[in-house]
Amino acid sequence: MGLPTKSLWTREKVAERILEGDTLFILHNNVVRVSQSWLNAHPGGTISILHFIGRDATDEVEAYHSQETLKRMKGFVVGQIDIGEDGWDPLLPPFHTGWVRKIQDGQLRWHQESKPEYSTENSEESPSSQILLLPKQDADATASGPSRAQIQPAPAPLSLKIQTQHSKAYKELHKRVTASGLYDTPFLTGYGPEVVRYLLCAISSYLAYQRQWFFVSAVCLGALWHQLVFFVHDLGHLGVTHDWTKDRFLSIILADWIGGLSVGWWVHNHNVHHIVTNHPTHDPDIQHLPFFAITPAFFKSLYSSYYKREMTFDRFSHYMIAVQHRLFYVIISLARFNLYRLSYEHLFRMRNEPIKAKGGRWAYWLEIAGLVFWWYWYTGVLRGCGSWQKGLMYLLVSNMVPSPLHVQIVLSHYSRSTADLGPVESFPHRQLRTTMDVICHPSVAFLHGGLHLQVTHHLFPRLPRHNLLRASYLVKEFAKEQGLEYAEFGFVAGNGEVCSTLKGVADQLKIMGIVADAEIKEALEAKRQ
Repeated sequence: MGLPTKSLWTREKVAERILEGDTLFILHNNVVRVSQSWLNAHPGGTISILHFIGRDATDEVEAYHSQETLKRMKGFVVGQIDIGEDGWDPLLPPFHTGWVRKIQDGQLRWHQESKPEYSTENSEESPSSQILLLPKQDADATASGPSRAQIQPAPAPLSLKIQTQHSKAYKELHKRVTASGLYDTPFLTGYGPEVVRYLLCAISSYLAYQRQWFFVSAVCLGALWHQLVFFVHDLGHLGVTHDWTKDRFLSIILADWIGGLSVGWWVHNHNVHHIVTNHPTHDPDIQHLPFFAITPAFFKSLYSSYYKREMTFDRFSHYMIAVQHRLFYVIISLARFNLYRLSYEHLFRMRNEPIKAKGGRWAYWLEIAGLVFWWYWYTGVLRGCGSWQKGLMYLLVSNMVPSPLHVQIVLSHYSRSTADLGPVESFPHRQLRTTMDVICHPSVAFLHGGLHLQVTHHLFPRLPRHNLLRASYLVKEFAKEQGLEYAEFGFVAGNGEVCSTLKGVADQLKIMGIVADAEIKEALEAKRQ
């Protein structure tokens, strides 16, 4: 718990305590200290907190947490600050320059797991504030932790005063959304029709299988998985019952036992994606080498702060990125197989982790049991097809039918900015800059699960998905008043934007190859002379 005294802290004091190892962030006018036990037990994962050390996290904290949780946070307040009219002048989280705290010799010590590369340009794609992480080759024996200079942000192309204005306006918008009752879950009108749709898909798949219409059965099973993902998405954001235990239990049954995917992995991954959307180093949802690169920054073999590994841009990556715009839909159609891999890797890494959420480790073991059950019934379905050819067909079709979901997710972000504008950037500015909506007719909205309204979802992640349309009108009004872009494209136009982005990166790679070949040729000719 926090200290009883609530003295007035200066920015310098916050910086000193961070360098000493304290995990501090700003919530309204308060300095909140996150204990190591809280950091370990945070249901949203450790990384999501590390991104806000030294920053004003008020908008993000209130967007992702219930009022009950916010009240509990008051017990962790250790001081107060004077934010001022222009807002809190943020510090740069040590995590953004590769620093983390690890247990060494029985004590928590600073450890630099990667090295920062600061932008030498000041372009729209690589502003002066941009920091990318590269693999750290050699340990620096002289460095015992981050320096004061390393947690001082580089000059940003944004005005702190204007970003504070956006933040204040967003807080008012959040009050309007709450007062409008948009956090109330429409169980009957929203989920009623969906439950009917789930049952129709499941029953149709079963009946078709019994009649040995294996292709039809596989299509219906894939459709069921496709639709259930949207429900699991809501549960993962605590957007259904708004109770962690209830929502997590339901999501495990649907995701693990029926769908074969780990909801624990998805929540851990998805929370980070929401916080650092489209950041090449930090957002796992755009880290898809060797198959996709949406910015030339990936040519540098960046370090992923989420996966804790180098994203190597090797010869195979070079070949795949050169043709990524041509293979996009082929690869996306098989994306679900990669989700299985990520699910199992996550659960394996978590096997010895401390308790990650209230209720203990029951959720972890329920997931393990669910995946064992899924493998049992799904492999039985495949064997029951009668031949390996029919089983392979069933496997591919059932896993490819949900692929429009992956296309939709890609549309929402791939064509948007990947620049790092520094910790000065406000929550609403970042989400509007990196996210777009997919326009569709209400009659086919169920195919998108309501998540075609990604801009509003990113601003209000706990909002029940069936209320996103009503909330989007308020968000559009907010964006217009603040002079911010609210990006939205039709499905076809959105696909065109994504393919154009992929082709643009592929073309830059080609140009780099031409330049490199010319330089080699010039060097060889000079050597002959």
